[in-house]
Amino acid sequence: MSEPTPVQIKEEKIYQTWGLSDSEYELISEKILGRLPNYTETGLYSVMWSEHCSYKNSKKVLRKLPNDSSRVLAGPGEDAGIIDIGDNQAVVFKAESHNHPSAVEPYQGAATGVGGIIRDIFSMGATPIALLDSLKFGPIDNDQTKHLVKEVVAGIGGYGNCIGIPTIGGEITFEKCYEKNPLVNAMCIGLLDNTQFKHGQASGNNNLIVYVGSTTGRDGIHGATFASDEFSNKKKKQRSAVQVGNPFIEKLLMDACVEIIQEHSDWILGVQDMGAAGLVSSTAEMASKAQSGLMLNLDNVPQRESGMSAYEMMLSESQERMVLCIKPEFEDDVLDFFEAYNLDAVIIGKVTSDKQYKIYHQNKLVVDIPIDSLTEDVPEYDHQGVKPARLENNNDQFVPEIKSFKESWMNILRSPSIASKSYLYETYDSQVKSNTVVRLVVMLELFALEEQKRLLSQPTIVILDMCMSIHISGVR
Repeated sequence: MSEPTPVQIKEEKIYQTWGLSDSEYELISEKILGRLPNYTETGLYSVMWSEHCSYKNSKKVLRKLPNDSSRVLAGPGEDAGIIDIGDNQAVVFKAESHNHPSAVEPYQGAATGVGGIIRDIFSMGATPIALLDSLKFGPIDNDQTKHLVKEVVAGIGGYGNCIGIPTIGGEITFEKCYEKNPLVNAMCIGLLDNTQFKHGQASGNNNLIVYVGSTTGRDGIHGATFASDEFSNKKKKQRSAVQVGNPFIEKLLMDACVEIIQEHSDWILGVQDMGAAGLVSSTAEMASKAQSGLMLNLDNVPQRESGMSAYEMMLSESQERMVLCIKPEFEDDVLDFFEAYNLDAVIIGKVTSDKQYKIYHQNKLVVDIPIDSLTEDVPEYDHQGVKPARLENNNDQFVPEIKSFKESWMNILRSPSIASKSYLYETYDSQVKSNTVVRLVVMLELFALEEQKRLLSQPTIVILDMCMSIHISGVR
């Protein structure tokens, strides 16, 4: 089946199904390129200009947050944040949501969310040491919610446990507003034994671009667009936008990347994870940050499916893949190093000085666009805040009415958001590697039912003293 022509893309407004507005398409075709973009080029713009990759709707607000300090070694623009903690050490951290994928395929959606943030940590050269998560679901008495909870928790535990990174904390809450779209937020923390790290940049004319990790398939295509779009029953069926993870490959990739960055830093100029928007986001961002251009040859990309088009390879979000920029004189050293880890590592392109993004497939030039147009020319939007109608006439202070302290207390304890989550969080290995010095133990779980009854017969102040323990019942 042939791809739509540039004229068809414009006349049939195919770009709209990929999240581009009419004004954005006109900006690309009339002002940036001066021509109609082809099918692959339109796809690249659609994912790179999505909210998930460009923050076009939230960037102006995010800029108001503080991010500058003598201790901030890496802030916005890098794969992860880095804070100097003294003694020539630094903490690396990243949090990310995987909400829509988890609503569609809860196990893989949650698992690949964990995998993605782990890669963001070791792409900086840091060793991942801990995971955390924040999960929000609809009412637990709903069968769909029960399914989501079971699979999301299994996905987080299955991926993190296999890699050997402890899950040390988090929260699980239930509220009706999350019934159709759960929030699945994962966080990873890493440690650098020095304050040196690798920037995600591709600099230096004729330096080489290396693809490392799993082969590329058709999973996760347009994942960034899917994550940025409004959710609907129709769009819930977009399972092709969800990635499939392999934690055992990630473990090899993690160990290899940490070792090569720490032991052979002189071989490497930059490292970046192939996360949202896959190959296009990682390579374009690396070159744009270095004010460089890139030439890629997709015929060299390891593929696990036959007949993949340039569009599919560039937009695939297959997991466990990294991009490195290396010096040409160390090509054999780098390839041999990853081969020893049984990982695919191939040269797929080189850095250029023309600031153009040129991609070849089957000996044809299929993309030729300014590289900054994917990362720097994204429009930014202002949105007028609107006060929710429910707050317009809500001037009265809420005063709770408690007829029975005992019954109110028991109702609190019965609440799914307060009750013990041990059945769920014990899925996660919190002590692997034996690096967890302190374990937070929920006081409520130390008391059997008879002990709870005894407490209820005590003076009110004794019960209130327990609140500080009960409210952290989701913490491990």
